[in-house]
Amino acid sequence: MENQTVITEFVLLGLSNDPQVNIFLFLVFLIIYAGTLFGNSAIILVIRNEASLHTPMFFFLSHLAFVDICYSSVTVPKMLQNLIAKQKTISVSGCLAQIFFFVHFIGTEVFILSVMAYDRYVAICHPLRYSAIMKQQLCRQLVGGAWAMGFLDALTNTLPLLNLRFCRLNTIDHYSCEIPSPLSLTCSDTFFNYVIMYASSVFIGVTSFLPCLISYVYIISAILKIQSAKGRSKAFSTCSSHLIVISLFYLSAFFRYLRPSSLSLKELDRVASIQYSVLTPMLNPIIYSLKNNEMKISFEKLIKKLIH
Repeated sequence: MENQTVITEFVLLGLSNDPQVNIFLFLVFLIIYAGTLFGNSAIILVIRNEASLHTPMFFFLSHLAFVDICYSSVTVPKMLQNLIAKQKTISVSGCLAQIFFFVHFIGTEVFILSVMAYDRYVAICHPLRYSAIMKQQLCRQLVGGAWAMGFLDALTNTLPLLNLRFCRLNTIDHYSCEIPSPLSLTCSDTFFNYVIMYASSVFIGVTSFLPCLISYVYIISAILKIQSAKGRSKAFSTCSSHLIVISLFYLSAFFRYLRPSSLSLKELDRVASIQYSVLTPMLNPIIYSLKNNEMKISFEKLIKKLIH
């Protein structure tokens, strides 16, 4: 071990070896990232400046938009740099920092989605008690809990990585650092790291997804009891955008982190990773804006105000 060279940086292979393809991908992902920043910033700005949107649902949505900006910014700028750079490298410490913040923001995102599901459950199943239940203090506590859970998840997964030695290959067949990437390159024993990764993924997945599932079982049951078709449509429209976002996010994230490590599907891994780390943050503001009339009206008012 003492005679082996200790690795201090990793080479990220990215998405393609073709320079022309990389330039095309750079332009595509630059547009997507710009759309992510603009769309989510616009949602935060509209919610903050429109008094009619100062409700629990939009309070949670503004935090979701902020988290989308954060975790997209952890990976996409580095990916854009590597698409046009000759040296596609990242330091070991930079890789571990990227993993920490990515896991932190992803963990925060899934719990905010759970909180939003609970909010929709209260709104549809207990409309008369909604204001009494979803008080400002509770909303802040729920969001604070989401950020705390994300931080603990990141700390739990990143601290064991600090003890790893990298002295073999230094090539990561991916465009960013995620937990499985450095584990495949270390010359240290990784059994404990894999146990932590799978255990935390299952724990975070279950504790965040189960509230969503239970909430929507009650929500769908309540909607089906509504006699008028117009009433059912209106009730479903209040949670359909959230349901779409949950489906997009969980399906791709579960495939990446909870499938057996023996099942090697590198191309699908990249697609799944791009879905939840690049595309979903951009799609969230589009989905919520198109499916929510209040957001549409508020956007129009803001645009008119800026023009005049």
